[in-house]
Amino acid sequence: EVQLVESGGGLVQPGGSLRLSCAASGFTFSSAAMNWVRQPPGKGLEWEWVSGIDSGGSTRYSDSVKGRFIISRDNAKNTLYLQMTSLKPEDTGMYYCSKGILRGQGTQVTVSS
Repeated sequence: EVQLVESGGGLVQPGGSLRLSCAASGFTFSSAAMNWVRQPPGKGLEWEWVSGIDSGGSTRYSDSVKGRFIISRDNAKNTLYLQMTSLKPEDTGMYYCSKGILRGQGTQVTVSS
């Protein structure tokens, strides 16, 4: 059974940083392309793709986070990361790691003064 467990969210002031983690199990993590997506508050089923990393380590970012966020993976630990810096209020939302259409339970990020 595929399991994805996100952690690391919280309340941070604008300009601050957070590092999200996603512990993966139930599949061969090192072979999987992984993504971070987010759901802004009050947007229902609206999802925003944030970043992705393939099995070879190549990374991609949405224009809204490029230069501020860094996605990485530790295949030895079966863990996906998202280092977020220079956070803005518009980064607020529930963040999920995903493998295809599968997602974890999410971790809340709130950027507010």
